[in-house]
Amino acid sequence: MIDTKDLRIVNYCHPNCIPLRNILWLPREEAFRTAARLAAENPDATAFGRFADFENYYPRRMETDHLLYEDFLSKGGQPEVEHPLSFVLQGSDYLYRWFDQGTIITQPLADIPDEVVSFTLGDSMSAPRPDGQIHVLTKPDLLRKVSDYQGTLDEFMQEISATCHYIEVQVWRKLTL
Repeated sequence: MIDTKDLRIVNYCHPNCIPLRNILWLPREEAFRTAARLAAENPDATAFGRFADFENYYPRRMETDHLLYEDFLSKGGQPEVEHPLSFVLQGSDYLYRWFDQGTIITQPLADIPDEVVSFTLGDSMSAPRPDGQIHVLTKPDLLRKVSDYQGTLDEFMQEISATCHYIEVQVWRKLTL
């Protein structure tokens, strides 16, 4: 049985961005201008590829966030924002490289109230099922899944990495450094 009190969530931020922000918190026009600027200023950055195609990314991200929000609400969540901050459980070397080894923000999962945090197995943009829905885990769901695992936390995370790369964490409130 894994002790869940040491679980942490990790946010990665490109060196040319401000940590703990979500571009969807901006008004639509400002979001498009910001995305265009970041894509133009960082043409070789993997993290900004989605911003170079913001016309397609923006509606997909909006729809994904809406599905996440609705599923989380239906499970008792109390989101404070419509668009969450994205973290991953225990970190991800893949995302660290994807964000050009920029700023890393780490917080104990225990410090995030249950009612403002949800989880998806893998990237939420890739998580919709054939019926168009997204399966969100609540914090109690995730803690039960981790604590019931018959092995070490490292083994659990290796299995996750092999099947869906990481567990995405959605924090449904604004955070500060």
